[in-house]
Amino acid sequence: MSQPTGQDTTLKHIVALAKRRGFVYPGSEIYGGFANTYSYGPYGAELKKNIRDLWWKRFVHLREDMVGLDGPILLHPRTWEASGHVAGFSDALIDCKQCKARIRADHLLEACLCRNVEGLSVEEMDQLVKEHAISCPKCGARDWTAVRHFNLMFATHLSKTSSTASDDLAYLRPETAQAIFLDFRNIVDTMRVQVPFGVAQIGKAFRNEITPGNFLFRVIEFEQMEIEYFLHPNVWEEHFEKWLNAMQAWCDEIGLSKHRLSLYEHPKEKLSHYSKRTIDVMFDFPFGRSELYGLAYRTDFDLKRHSEFAKVNLEYTDPKTQEKYLPHVIEPTFGLDRTFLAILCDAYALETLDNGDTRTVLRLSPKIAPVKAAVFPLMKKEPLVAKARPIFEQLRQRWAIDYDDSGAIGKRYRRHDEIGTPLCITIDFQTLEDDTVTIRHRDSMQQERIASSMLIPKILEALTS
Repeated sequence: MSQPTGQDTTLKHIVALAKRRGFVYPGSEIYGGFANTYSYGPYGAELKKNIRDLWWKRFVHLREDMVGLDGPILLHPRTWEASGHVAGFSDALIDCKQCKARIRADHLLEACLCRNVEGLSVEEMDQLVKEHAISCPKCGARDWTAVRHFNLMFATHLSKTSSTASDDLAYLRPETAQAIFLDFRNIVDTMRVQVPFGVAQIGKAFRNEITPGNFLFRVIEFEQMEIEYFLHPNVWEEHFEKWLNAMQAWCDEIGLSKHRLSLYEHPKEKLSHYSKRTIDVMFDFPFGRSELYGLAYRTDFDLKRHSEFAKVNLEYTDPKTQEKYLPHVIEPTFGLDRTFLAILCDAYALETLDNGDTRTVLRLSPKIAPVKAAVFPLMKKEPLVAKARPIFEQLRQRWAIDYDDSGAIGKRYRRHDEIGTPLCITIDFQTLEDDTVTIRHRDSMQQERIASSMLIPKILEALTS
């Protein structure tokens, strides 16, 4: 029986494994890297797709009250005025004049003064920096720029020639939600949906973060899995609880450990301008407890603002009662990249085996594992290869299956332990005699002998357990 080594998992372990096994690569590495950008490698792309597909199946295909949308990254600039992003989507920024470090002023003050500075103006923060002679955490200097607002949206220009005219200005979306609100009327008119109903979207968003970091946790380009659930204002509380339960059930489905999850309810005085209630699903990452998902009651803020700015009536008419009203919205938000990171952190294990050796293993849920099974000929010899290849070809018609004949069988097991492959199938000389194969289970490392004709039901059993 294997035992944990007792070594705590650090983010460095996760980053090293992610690169070594083709899950995540640093962005633009051949040019020395490009800060806080990453490529998802072959196994990472598969894992990410499996998370995305499972989410869509659970929250769209298996629900009668949900539809999907794939909205554009570039929306009409007035969208972001109506949503409040142009005026209010900013952080307080301060720069060290000596080492050029760029730091969020609120984070700097909270770390140095051990107090909450939320709600203070940039002028008040600037005064605190001067009064307490705050030093730069990177170089120790006390030579700061003034604290100022820094909008987190990436701006671009739409004209074919270079221009700085404000009427050419557009933004890369900092969230996916607004496209749903802009197409609310189209969805009601074309899809025969009735309130309550939800619209789901998966897509890229972009934020020019001042202090990104912690690997995939906070990056400037990220992917959201987001839902806007439209309802009558009188029933928001019961649906809020239902969505909170649904989000917790999702965490269970993707295999996140319950002891690493917790809930944090935002105090009323710290709620976003659009929210009347917000609860975060928190996860214990190697760098500390941080937000994984969010659930917010947005009231009718968004539809009301877009109605005003676009001068379009977005009221919904109840087909039974003929009541006209602006639906209120509950928003469950799932960060795909943070989900990916949480899964890696939770699945990673370093174990000491009975013989004193150690192995690194990713205990991924089979539902999302990038490779469902690997097929090994015991040796790279023609009779074994000739038997193994047809088995591999048959299984790959159904699932993502690896074929691996490189190196000793023990090394191949270790390689697929690190990839998170639930089952390894070995074709040996006994297979040539009685058409049986050996299945080795990733988590227990136990092996069993079965007829090759039973491989498909065996894999199905593993993927649905």
